[in-house]
Amino acid sequence: MIAHLRGTLLATSPGRVILDCNGVGYDVTVSMNTFTKLPETGSEVSLFIYTNVREDQIALFGFHLAEEKALFEKLLSVSGIGPKLAVNILGGMSTRDLVGTIRGGDAAKLTRMPGVGKKTAERMVLELKDKLADFGVTPAVPRPKHLLEDDVLSALVNLGYQAAAADKALEKLGPPDGRTFEQLFRAALAQIAH
Repeated sequence: MIAHLRGTLLATSPGRVILDCNGVGYDVTVSMNTFTKLPETGSEVSLFIYTNVREDQIALFGFHLAEEKALFEKLLSVSGIGPKLAVNILGGMSTRDLVGTIRGGDAAKLTRMPGVGKKTAERMVLELKDKLADFGVTPAVPRPKHLLEDDVLSALVNLGYQAAAADKALEKLGPPDGRTFEQLFRAALAQIAH
């Protein structure tokens, strides 16, 4: 299988590159983190490659750093996550932040990424939390929530607001610091509307 490619960058588009290696053009899917680190077209580039073989196609996924490829492979071990979703997840935040979020058990933060629902986020935390120690990232500690914040979050979700948006609004407001339910609720609504 192909594990590494070095060649000339022929063409780029968000999430994809064509890499010319001695006259052979390889179509490689890349994460947005890798895409943003690519040099100008015509430059030499080196990518770590994951080769995905299916019945109907062979797909190449490229990564700027070996660490990103290793995390991609860990994501693939989670049931329900295929290569395309894994690449999207890697593009949602830096490798360091993603590892810290998973090790910290913050499934709510993971659901903010496109394509990641609550169940997928919970599976990622459950299945990977103890398998990412070799990445050397300290777990992100979720901010402790006040009971009042949980009540406001529940009320906002019951009104039809997305949990991720409501949680983010409450995070921006900081600790309740003596505010009543109504004051915190109104401030959160204003923050979401912003």
